[in-house]
Amino acid sequence: MSAPAVPRTLSHLDELEAEAIHIMREIAAERERPVLLFSGGKDSIVLLRLAEKAFRPGGFPFPVMHIDTGHNFPEVIEFRDRRVAELGERLVVASVQESIDKGRAVDQTGPRASRNQLQTGTLLDAIEENAFDAAMGGARRDEEKARAKERIFSFRDDFGQWNPRAQRPELWNLYNARIRKGEHIRVFPISNWTELDVWQYIAREQLELPSIYFSHDREVFRRDGMIYAASPYVERLPGEDPFIASVRFRTVGDMTCTGGVESRAATIDEVVTEIAATRVTERGETRADDRVSEAAMEDRKRVGYF
Repeated sequence: MSAPAVPRTLSHLDELEAEAIHIMREIAAERERPVLLFSGGKDSIVLLRLAEKAFRPGGFPFPVMHIDTGHNFPEVIEFRDRRVAELGERLVVASVQESIDKGRAVDQTGPRASRNQLQTGTLLDAIEENAFDAAMGGARRDEEKARAKERIFSFRDDFGQWNPRAQRPELWNLYNARIRKGEHIRVFPISNWTELDVWQYIAREQLELPSIYFSHDREVFRRDGMIYAASPYVERLPGEDPFIASVRFRTVGDMTCTGGVESRAATIDEVVTEIAATRVTERGETRADDRVSEAAMEDRKRVGYF
């Protein structure tokens, strides 16, 4: 008599991966013109790998789009172009600078100027111009409280706005992707992942990342308790003298609002160990745009921010 079959159990990463692939395939089946937002950051790099697993050996049933502020880390832009070319997928770049040149956005000036909020108008214009009806991205619930209360399929009206009081129920992994003409949905396949999950998945899959995610010596300065990279995009205040420090960045964003952390973690395994011990979220520690007010992220999301 043969031994009884032992049921196969999935690891928590396997379960998260399966859920994300299911969501990607669902949106590809339900919507006519989806797009995958790609910043060159760790979360969107994970999305690219999940898309490979969901749709290879065929091509992605959607293009890849980056909202480029023009003030990005150069290491990230180089990685973005190279990685998408390696995959052989189509890259759409929506430029904040072009929005400014067309009078669709007004560039800020002064030491605290940032183009981060200007991404909203550029994103909405790109969605309208390309007739995208679903935009997938790497936002996660553990990042920030406004993202914690948003659904995986997040409905946006014909102005690109999000109403947190009018969200659709998501029961038993059933998603409502129906929209009217002019509306669209934002989709978050890794919404249920944590920062540690992302790094553990990166380690398991041996994914390449931009070099800024690992410890390196860089010219930086301190402002409001954060460490910023010295760059031509940031006007320093009196007393903000630059110095060299060993830093890495936990998140990718506009150089004007993205801080680094002092670190010696130079490998994926060392970063995993460091993240496992931290008690401060990546956005809470390194994103100045979330410190504007208690509801800064929700205010931006209401008017169309991702």
